[in-house]
Amino acid sequence: MSTEFHLAQFNIARALGTMDEPVMREFAENLERINGLADANPEFVWRLQSEQGDATDILAYEDESLLVNMSVWQSLDALRDYVYASEHLDFLKKKKHWFEKVEGPSLVLWWIPAGTLPSIQDGKQALEHLRVHGSSPRGFTFANPEPKPTAA
Repeated sequence: MSTEFHLAQFNIARALGTMDEPVMREFAENLERINGLADANPEFVWRLQSEQGDATDILAYEDESLLVNMSVWQSLDALRDYVYASEHLDFLKKKKHWFEKVEGPSLVLWWIPAGTLPSIQDGKQALEHLRVHGSSPRGFTFANPEPKPTAA
């Protein structure tokens, strides 16, 4: 029996201020538009969000300045195109204006069975596994991708 797989991604960033502080204004004002680019992508499956429509108020770590983002995509190419070949890239280039550098990896990717959604704990564990063990099927990066599994 064959199972289709989707790509999960989890990333963290340490904000220089709260969403209502001037240092974060440009980020906060563009978040809905940038999330909308993902939402409109035909290979986009899901993203973590609160009732406010984004994940900036979801506390995944004790450090309240550590923001999380998690999403699911049908393919690695679709996520790569969104991150590096859409307006998201312009947003990404400004990251240093809003976020401190995080020690260790800040982004992790892993394959999940289609129809399932990752939990925040899944994302945290995948990121920690990448930090401790390096790239593997349990957590990898764009630079060292793992192939999509072919069967369950």
